[in-house]
Amino acid sequence: MNHLPSDPPDAPDEGAEAIPELPPIPGMPPIPPVGGAAPSVPVDQQRCGLVAIVGKPNVGKSTLLNALVGQKISITSRKAQTTRHRITGIRTQGPTQYVFADTPGFQTRHATALNRSLNKTVVGAVGDVDVVLFVVEAGRFTLPDAKVLSLLKPGIPALLVANKLDTVHRRAEIAPWLKDMQERHAFAEFVPMSAKNPKDVERLLEVVGRYLPAQPWWYAEDELTDRSEKFLASETVREKLFRLTGEELPYTSTVVIDKFEEEPSPRHKRFVKIAATIVVERDSHKAMVIGDKGERLKRIGTEARQELEKLMDAKVFLEIWVKVRAGWADDEARVRSFGYE
Repeated sequence: MNHLPSDPPDAPDEGAEAIPELPPIPGMPPIPPVGGAAPSVPVDQQRCGLVAIVGKPNVGKSTLLNALVGQKISITSRKAQTTRHRITGIRTQGPTQYVFADTPGFQTRHATALNRSLNKTVVGAVGDVDVVLFVVEAGRFTLPDAKVLSLLKPGIPALLVANKLDTVHRRAEIAPWLKDMQERHAFAEFVPMSAKNPKDVERLLEVVGRYLPAQPWWYAEDELTDRSEKFLASETVREKLFRLTGEELPYTSTVVIDKFEEEPSPRHKRFVKIAATIVVERDSHKAMVIGDKGERLKRIGTEARQELEKLMDAKVFLEIWVKVRAGWADDEARVRSFGYE
């Protein structure tokens, strides 16, 4: 085992212990917070609905979710399959509350227990939503795209989101491609865009809003996600792990949070101590994560801590261990123990 704290802790002082949030009940809107501010829009004028973001691995779903929500809540990396769970992002704009579900990319290459869990998440997400955003690279359609497209349910409107439009140099090629896509599926609308363009994001929000039902908001107006800070901590460490190891490290590596505690501090309004374990499948992968004289692990810890401090508005003490668990991604029990469905 190897570990590396990223910052020294503060001395304890008086303070209140954080109350853990209860997970939402599937199919039932969350109970509004007691004593929260009254919504800016009357209940009888509110619209709200669930929007699934689906597509093949590494097509830009997480980047799109972060752009739609207006803040980073889903990790992004050039390595395929960085999204492992169904991440819910929330955006309340005008009378409309958008509840987005970013899903893992549908896996077709390896039939491991981990991939079966990820695919189950995708299939579940497309069946109980008001509208589906089918994300594909503009001008392209591959077998992995077709696998995801086959999961779309009849009766649920699907929007064809042609992402990465900024990478298409000959726009004239889009018309025949679009005709081919309409023959593959009866899309309700076609939205060409780049998730990096704020005007494109606003236009997509406007289109999506038309498909959401008139009903009271499910969440408070200022909420951005239903995921806990503990979950976001594991995702942040995992993003830095993949970004700093590049293509060297197999995607079966994961991160488990062993401890997440908020403690009183005389110098900071919030002080959080986090202990995380990076789980890899081989000793060679462990050495890769640690790096020469521990430099790579130190950098993973430092970058993750800095991002978490911004995200949580708190001083963070982050300790990271690296452990080898051979074959964990093909072990159903261990996959579940690491938080996958």
